[in-house]
Order: sequence, then C-alpha cells, then structure tokens
Amino acid sequence: MKKKYLAVLMGIMVTSTAVPATTFAEDVSTTTEADTAQEQKVTNEAPDGQAPEKPEGEAPDGQAPEKPEGEAPDGQGGPDGGQSEGVDSYTTVNEYTEDTSIENTTLESTGTDENAALISSGANVTFDNVTISRESQESTGGNDASFYGVGAAVLATDGTAYVKGGSITTNANGGAGLFAYGNGTIYAADTDIKTEQGTSGGVHTAGGGTLYGWGLNVETNGESSAAIRSDRGGGTMVLDGGSYTSNGIGSPAIYSTADIAVNNATLTANGSEAVCIEGLNSIHLYDCDLTGNMSDQDQNDNTWTVILYQSMSGDAEVGNSTFQMDGGSLTSQNGGVFYTTNTESTITLNDVDINYNDDNEFFLQCTGNTNQRGWGQAGANGADCAFTAISQDMQGDVIWDSISDLDFYITDSSNLTGAILDDETYAGDGGSGYCNVTVSKDSTWTVTGDSTVTSLSNEGTIVDDQGKAVTIQGTDGTVYVEGDSQYTITTDSYSDSADQSGATALQNWSGYQTEKPSTLS
Repeated sequence: MKKKYLAVLMGIMVTSTAVPATTFAEDVSTTTEADTAQEQKVTNEAPDGQAPEKPEGEAPDGQAPEKPEGEAPDGQGGPDGGQSEGVDSYTTVNEYTEDTSIENTTLESTGTDENAALISSGANVTFDNVTISRESQESTGGNDASFYGVGAAVLATDGTAYVKGGSITTNANGGAGLFAYGNGTIYAADTDIKTEQGTSGGVHTAGGGTLYGWGLNVETNGESSAAIRSDRGGGTMVLDGGSYTSNGIGSPAIYSTADIAVNNATLTANGSEAVCIEGLNSIHLYDCDLTGNMSDQDQNDNTWTVILYQSMSGDAEVGNSTFQMDGGSLTSQNGGVFYTTNTESTITLNDVDINYNDDNEFFLQCTGNTNQRGWGQAGANGADCAFTAISQDMQGDVIWDSISDLDFYITDSSNLTGAILDDETYAGDGGSGYCNVTVSKDSTWTVTGDSTVTSLSNEGTIVDDQGKAVTIQGTDGTVYVEGDSQYTITTDSYSDSADQSGATALQNWSGYQTEKPSTLS
C-alpha cells in the first residue's frame, strides 16, 4: 500500500506521537500509613514533584496550549474541556503504596476530581467483593480525567490491582470505573461496573497502562464514555467474556487508541458507532456480538458503524489502524458498516454474521473527507486500506476515490453483493489512488450496479443478482469478458488469475489470551 497521506498528516499535525507513559516509581509522601487504605483524602505527587509529561508544549507567554485541531468522531475520544497540561498530583480517599488485601467492605468517594482508590509505588492490592462508589456533581472530567485517570474510581499508576467480584459505580464527570495508567496494571473478574456521567469509560487505559478482564459487566451512560475506552499514550487491554454496553452519544462500545483484544463478549453501543480506532492502534475481536447505532449528524460526511481514522487531535500516533473480527456477529442499526479516512488501515473479517439496517449506505467507504471535523487536509486526506474477507458474506457498495488506495481481497468462499464505485466527492483535484480487487477461485462477487476498479484479478464467479455474467471492460475499450447482464465493470487491467499473497492473515486469540491470576479464581 502507498503511504502518500503520511506526509500530509505529519505536515499539519499538532502532535505526531502519543504521550509516553509516566512512571510513578518513587515513594510519595502521605499523611497516613502506607500499608492500609486512607481514612481521609491524601494527595499523591509525581516523583520529585513533577507532573506527567504534557501532551503538548507550553504556548508562548505562559498561556495554556490550545486544543489541538481535529475532533474524535461523534464526540468520543478527546473529552470536554481544553488541552490538558498534565497533573501535579492525585487526590484520593484511599491510597495503597504497599501490598495489601481489602475484603467485603465499602469504599466511597464524594470529592471533586478525586479517586476512590489509588494504587502506586509498586503495590499489589487485592479488592475482594468490595463495593466502590464515586459521586460528585462538581467534578470537571476533561483531559486530565481521560489522559491520566483523575477522578476514576480505581486508578493504578504504578502497581497492580486485583479486583474480584464486587461492584463499581460512579456518578461524576471523569468518573471512569477501572483506569490503568503508566506502570499501572489491573486484573479484574466478575465485577459489575456502571458509570453515569461524561468522560467516564467503564474500563480505561492511557499512558501505556495495562488492563485484563474476565466476565465483567460494564454499562456507561454519559457522553464520551465508551464501555471499553483508551486515550492518549494508549496501552493494552485484553478482555475475556462479559458484557459491555454504552448508552451515551459519542460513546462507542470500544474506543481504541491502544491495543485491544476481546473474546466471547457482548459489545453494544446504543447511541454511537460500535467501534472507533484512531491511528496506530488495534482492535481484535473473537466470537463477539458487536452492535452500533450511530445517529445521523450534519457535521459528518456519512454515518458508520465501525470507523478507522486519524483525527489530528494528537491522541494517537499516526500509523496503521487495525480491525480484525473472527466469528461472532456485527449489527449495524444505522448508516454504513465500515468507514476509513485520513489513515492507513487493515480490516480483516472471518465468518462474521453481519446484520444490516434497511438503509445500509455502504459496506465499506475508503475515501477522503470534507475536513469539517479537522481530519486532515481536504483533497489530500484519503485512506489507504487493505481489506480481507475470509469465508465472509458481505452486502452493500464499496466506495473509493482517487486520493485513496484500496486493496480488496474476496477469499475462501466469500461473497460480496454490491457495486464498487469510484466516488470523487471528497477527492478535491483527484490523485493517483487505486482500487485493486482480487476474487479467489471459490468466491463470488454479485454485482448490483455498474462498477469501476483499477485492477481486477478474478478466478471466482462474477455475476449479477440474476445470475447473469457481467461484462468486464477495459478503460481503453477492450472487452475482457462479454456478459449478458445489464451491468459493466470497468477496469484499467484484468487478470484471470488471483494472487492472494497480499491478503491479511488472521491473528489467533491464543496470542492474546492471558491466564487468570489465582487471586481472582
């Protein structure tokens, strides 16, 4: 795939790399003993009193940096409020800096922008059947909450939290349920998590944090509150089983600026797209049931169910966005299915049961955009996508433009029912992009309208919806296949052999699967 768009991205991007994880490695000074939960609020300072690295440098004359250009789709990702300048310290009700175990009790937080529990200084802390609540109407949320975990119910910055059973509820802006930041790691199993307000993800990583979950039951209700959420600096999340539901606007089931793998889970976004991946990050789903219901908005060029993009906000490093779904189901309740713009991306589907809404605007749109959301430079913000279908049934049109590159592989008894269209709406003055389509011997393209591609390599079957052969004709007038269908495929080149060497192979769940710690059994 070409990477022509990268030069454009790097040329106008405010911050091209994610904030590195900041490690709280040194002991911090507190006013109470370190081996037990604090009965009063304590403040945890970063080492030597330094704040975590700021997402951007300071503006001239000591002014706060401006918010980076570019927005997350439908409002998710970067939260409300201006650009964060980092945090000097955390305020918490209960801090744990040494190994301990808490069982069958209740932890409560009602202060502004505070944590109910903070794990730091390398501590290993077990929460066994603990009820944790966080409620505050004065909390601000914003970027400090999204990037660093300010206001989360449980925050691990340097150490490990083991959360077994129990429940976590928050009703505060910025009130994430479980948040792993920096050198923090969280293992959680069979816990109920519910958040009510904005910028309050259910399970959240940022700054390189790590989170593993088994059988979690997660529900979020605020805006910008994905059930599975990550933000600047990313991290790793591996989730096995459970249910993850988001109900707010701009709150997908999964928002990824991290590497996320989920197995055998139910993932539902009732007021947003199902999945959002930004920049050099990934989502791998295995036998999951995924549903999205994004509303139509004037500021968007279209409506989608899964988006892979680069917002230019600085929340994600520029690079390849990866979405893989192996088995399970994908339900699109409004709009098209897959949309990729202003980024390089890889999409791989294997035997996914896709349920389409009545409108079904498109199956895949791989194009530029109008830049209403700040996503690159209009006319030069196309996509570069490698799409591989394995044993996959697909319905709907595939849309591309000349400022984008699309390699579309139909393999292993897959079937596409739809047209492939060159739509130059968002291409400005145009470019040298392409759409190369490969149909394997045992696969079928059922054509529903006149189509345009750059190259077509076909060993399979290409017919219309009445079973009639489709005419395949070169842009120079050469007729490669004379059909009796009303439809014609126009291509620059044609081959009756199908080289599938560029198709993407699946990554197995075994590569992500993590053994549940005995502490959680």
